[in-house]
Amino acid sequence: MATPFIAGVAVAAAAYASKYGIQAWNAYKARPVVPRIRKFYEGGFQSAMNRREAALILGVRENAPSEKIKEAHKKVMVANHPDAGGSHHLASKINEAKEILLGKTKGGGSAF
Repeated sequence: MATPFIAGVAVAAAAYASKYGIQAWNAYKARPVVPRIRKFYEGGFQSAMNRREAALILGVRENAPSEKIKEAHKKVMVANHPDAGGSHHLASKINEAKEILLGKTKGGGSAF
């Protein structure tokens, strides 16, 4: 007499587990895709840019070769150019980052 009851409880438990498993899977599939690695620097700017901040803005290492710096500058500038809807402030910071990493800065800093 207990055997059919135990079998019924087992079937019900399996049905509920399947129901919640399907709900969890649908919630997992519906979640937004978040990239694991940020492509560009998202933080605020320091008053005087240093090599570390410049490297973060361009997404390269501080000791990257000049070709890589120029390539990264072009990629970031295309994404943030004022003619394409970007801001003049960001464009100036991107250019300043390139100058600092290439060693062409005169110690001036941003105009903003």
